[in-house]
This record gives sequence, structure tokens and C-alpha cells, in this order.
Amino acid sequence: MSESSEGELLVIDGGGSLRAALMGDQIAGSGAANGWSGAIVFGAIRDSVAIDALNFHVKKLGTNPRKSSKTGAGERDVVVEFRGVRFVPGWFLYSDADGVVVLPEPLIAL
Repeated sequence: MSESSEGELLVIDGGGSLRAALMGDQIAGSGAANGWSGAIVFGAIRDSVAIDALNFHVKKLGTNPRKSSKTGAGERDVVVEFRGVRFVPGWFLYSDADGVVVLPEPLIAL
């Protein structure tokens, strides 16, 4: 989130765990300031009220005030799949309050 973006979305596979938050307001704020559109977190976040006030959209499984340990581990630009949805780098994601759709090509407005 500290790198510049042109509206990209970060997908975090936390294995569905709610034991600790994988994102808080500082990371989300950094993402918003650097042009990221938001994140999908297959796990928990913290500071949800502060994040909701940002121009940064987050879908998550839940919240937990406990911070996670930051080890710097993780991969980028890899396919991530959970709950039957496959997130492929470069594909297009559309989301609303009811769910998420991922498509290899952008929707065309008719």
C-alpha cells in the first residue's frame, strides 16, 4: 500500500482467520493516499470506523482489535483463490454490498 497505484485493489488471503487483524487504518490510509481503490481481506481488519471514513473500500470477514505480527511475509502478483472466487492479477473486479465478481475483461457499458 506504500507504492503508487492507479486504482488497483489489494487481495489478502488470511485463510479466513479472525484471530488478528490483517489491516488497520494506517495501512488503509497509506493505500488511499497512494491511489489504491481498496482491499479484499479474507480475514479480519481493525479500525473499521476510521477505514470507513477513507476513500478506500474494504471487504472483510470481520473485525478484531488485535494487531497481527508484521513479518513482511507474502507474495505479490500471484493468483489467490478463496470461497470459490479466483483473483487473477490484471483481471477486473466489481463489488457491491452483496458480493464480488472477477472477470478477465472489463464490463462494457451498453
